[in-house]
Amino acid sequence: MHDDRTLVEARLKRVLDERIRPAVHPESVPLDVAVWTAPGEPVPVAEGLAAPTAAITVGDRWGAPWGTSWFRVSGTVPQAWAGRTVEALLDLGFDENMPGFQCEGLVYRPDGSPVKGLNPRNQWVRIGAPVAGGEDVLLHIEAASNPVVLDYHPFLPTQLGDKETAGSEPQYTLARMDLAVFDENVWNLVQDLEVLGELMAELPVEGARRWDVLRAVGRALDRIDLQDVNGTAAAARDELATVLAAPAEPSAHRISAVGHAHIDSAWLWPLRETVRKVARTTSNMTALLEDEPDFVFAMSQAQQFAWIKEHRPEVYARVKKAVSDGRFVPSGGMWVESDTNMPGSEAMARQFVHGKRFFLDEFGVENVEAWLPDTFGFAAGLPQIIKAAGSKWLLTQKISWSQTNKFPHHTFQWEGIDGTRIFTHFPPVDTYNCSMKGSEIAHAAKNFKDKGVARHSLAPTGWGDGGGGTTREMVAKAARMRSLEGSATVTWETPAEFFTKAEAEYPNAPVWVGELYLELHRATLTSQAKTKQGNRRSEHLLREAELWAATAAVRTGFPYPYAELDRIWKTVLLHQFHDILPGSSIAWVHREAEKTYAAVADELNGIVAAAQRALAGDPASRELLVFNSAPHTRGGVPAGGAGAVTVGSPGRLTPREGGGYVLDNGLLQVEIDGRGLVVSAYDIGAERETVAPGQAANLLQIHPDFPNMWDAWDVDAFYRNTVTDLTELDELTPVQDEGAVGARIVRSFGDSRVTQVLTLAPGAKRLDIDTEVDWHETEKFLKAAFPLDIRAERYASETQFGHFYRATHTNTSWEAAKFEACNHRFVHLEEPGWGVALVNDSTYGHDVTRTVRDSTAGTTTTVRVSLLRAPRFPDPETDQGVHRFRHALAPGAAIGDAVREGFRINLPERRVAGDRAVAPLVTVDNDAVVVSAVKLADDASGDVVVRLYESTGGRARVRLGIDFEFADPRVTDLLERPLAEGNVPVRVDGGVQLSLRPFELVTVRLTRS
Repeated sequence: MHDDRTLVEARLKRVLDERIRPAVHPESVPLDVAVWTAPGEPVPVAEGLAAPTAAITVGDRWGAPWGTSWFRVSGTVPQAWAGRTVEALLDLGFDENMPGFQCEGLVYRPDGSPVKGLNPRNQWVRIGAPVAGGEDVLLHIEAASNPVVLDYHPFLPTQLGDKETAGSEPQYTLARMDLAVFDENVWNLVQDLEVLGELMAELPVEGARRWDVLRAVGRALDRIDLQDVNGTAAAARDELATVLAAPAEPSAHRISAVGHAHIDSAWLWPLRETVRKVARTTSNMTALLEDEPDFVFAMSQAQQFAWIKEHRPEVYARVKKAVSDGRFVPSGGMWVESDTNMPGSEAMARQFVHGKRFFLDEFGVENVEAWLPDTFGFAAGLPQIIKAAGSKWLLTQKISWSQTNKFPHHTFQWEGIDGTRIFTHFPPVDTYNCSMKGSEIAHAAKNFKDKGVARHSLAPTGWGDGGGGTTREMVAKAARMRSLEGSATVTWETPAEFFTKAEAEYPNAPVWVGELYLELHRATLTSQAKTKQGNRRSEHLLREAELWAATAAVRTGFPYPYAELDRIWKTVLLHQFHDILPGSSIAWVHREAEKTYAAVADELNGIVAAAQRALAGDPASRELLVFNSAPHTRGGVPAGGAGAVTVGSPGRLTPREGGGYVLDNGLLQVEIDGRGLVVSAYDIGAERETVAPGQAANLLQIHPDFPNMWDAWDVDAFYRNTVTDLTELDELTPVQDEGAVGARIVRSFGDSRVTQVLTLAPGAKRLDIDTEVDWHETEKFLKAAFPLDIRAERYASETQFGHFYRATHTNTSWEAAKFEACNHRFVHLEEPGWGVALVNDSTYGHDVTRTVRDSTAGTTTTVRVSLLRAPRFPDPETDQGVHRFRHALAPGAAIGDAVREGFRINLPERRVAGDRAVAPLVTVDNDAVVVSAVKLADDASGDVVVRLYESTGGRARVRLGIDFEFADPRVTDLLERPLAEGNVPVRVDGGVQLSLRPFELVTVRLTRS
């Protein structure tokens, strides 16, 4: 029996490959081909269609890296083919093993209307079914010669990732340009045999169903005349009809297939190429929807819809119609499928605001699922944001990539830092590019961890990243598995239909509390430092621009820049995409991002300056106003206001015995030794040392950094095995400026140089650390270590609208796997009554370890900030050049102090000449409550919107003081729509009273009266 099975499987493979598949297109004639190569960037469609062409033939090379070639293909349908189905077969030189990572094309009719995309697994264009014979055929192909950056050896440095370094060598060989007869009967036989052959391989070896299928396949192959496949295909299909008709068991696992084409908004291609990838894929999918009545396609990322609306309106018209028909589903409700670890509170909220509003405005659709299949882990603050946006479900697949621990559920309730729970699903098919292979369907059923209490899962089906989406073959195979004995059932459904069924069948789904940490791609918290810095600074500049523009609008009638802020927010949100902000894209993407962030900063600084100028009064005054954008009073200036600053007493700087300097401002005494290292940071009021005995803080350390895979993405735990402390000193000099005291430290290492300025400011209980690194290392990891004399079994990392605790120990494999983690503006460690914060202005990655010094000396807890890496793929010049970072060590800090210092370092004071102090529009009387946004409502009504949250993890009552006349306040969702339930503001004299749960965020809308 075993020999029979083996022989049938081998026979099936050969006959399919060598006889049946080639017979799908049994007759063909060549097309005439001509080409025009655009001289630079892509041109408008009309220009490409009208351009002069030159002859090219199959076998010729074409396409410099990142170029565009317009092919003109023409011919005549042979009269002898009358009554038959005819297709054009257009192979640009595809490698079918790599859909989405090579050349692509979009086919147009002569009038400029799009037909469909060309991709490695989708090379056909229907000419007629049936044809009359004699028809003239004329098609145009806009072909992109995107180079193969991710090749079979994906980690070799390459210059192909930027058009400025990629060269001009042709990348592809034109392979096939034919008209061909399409034999639908043979094509269906291929699908029958593939489904049954793949099912047979997954069925139990000794089970009767396997043998029924095997015998039927054998009989079908016997009926095929290898010299006349087309003539005998029908007879072969007859032999398979019975086994294909056998229905699935009632207990079979149920798969909701969702047409899908995960398109990274940038990755191994630039943003401009994604615009075209989306146009090609949506052209394919709208065409497939017309051909296949059961098929449903879902596409996320409002930005991608907006791109085709702007750049390919003829494609967008087809998309809008398909959406209105209910079969092309806008999903996810976010501007892009962003990273969720690093975006700040407001940015994460605005991903949903702008995404959901676009879908509402354009389609009248409000989806309620967050769709993030490929994002590299999920911050613990996200559930509340999803709910506050009016959504309730989450889909992701990426956690299945974790290297160490297998996540215990596929369907569960995810609980965030404030207690909000979101019904969440991880597709057990373990891919977001399902192709309907029998092995994938069987894996989904076997892998599903919630058997016995649930039996529904979802399969995102289609080639992504320009691979063209779902194919007609996938649809055909799904139809055969709708109810097929031995297989899970497959039904095309929308995400909402799946989630509704899954939630109904699993009302008591298990709960997972806290972040969804991906045990992989940890280095994305550090790679491409300038991109991360651009993001952080843009987020805070947007806060300032909204705050001061709103204040000036209310106080002076300043014209609020609605359109400008909307556009800038969308630009910043786009760059939070999960391969841009994480630093895992090609050089071209990050080079453009740096320029974009600079332009964003210039424009936002202009808005801020204009609004502050309108508020400040007489610029000829000799007075100087300080504008405080932070949510806390500082230097006597209220949060969100402007006035004169109170400066504390200057500090003292004295030489230190044995070398170095002692800095003292009455609150802290800091010792910098002769190596330029911090050996003491003494909290004078608490009489408490911060630095662990015998250790040195602000110690720069460098590691080799050569992960096993995915250079820009990964750092593996073994990197810690080798470390070099950077203690050699080029220069150590004292610094005194405006009452601040400190030291300037210069070090050289390898081909790099670092300059640090450590200062104690008057009245500040923190040590400021400004670092400039001229970085020219490769495959190295630079960190700054702070060994602290504190025993803490957990520490707090800031995340969206609060903070999240992680263990400092490695009791379990789950804790050990978090050897590199994310924070926003601070990490905080605490013993009862005393803590330490380490704050930053633009870094995210860090690690925390603890060591016991000995039985009497206590515990050292070391926090290390990740500064720079130097991976060589996909950008071989990653992070080369000059970088500037700001950090601060805050001894004695409670969690509230950590919040305050984090905002301070990210929102520097601005000084403006003027004689008119500015009172804040709104105030809070509880320091635990942070105002995260003050703005005018997005609908241009002039209403003032205030978003605030409880920041310490406790309950808080707060009076929101309002310094303008207002009507009844309303609590809203993130889209500024009134909520029917939830937190109720109580109006009090001059403001409103609110009660907040731990980490609760609340949005209040105030109509001016």
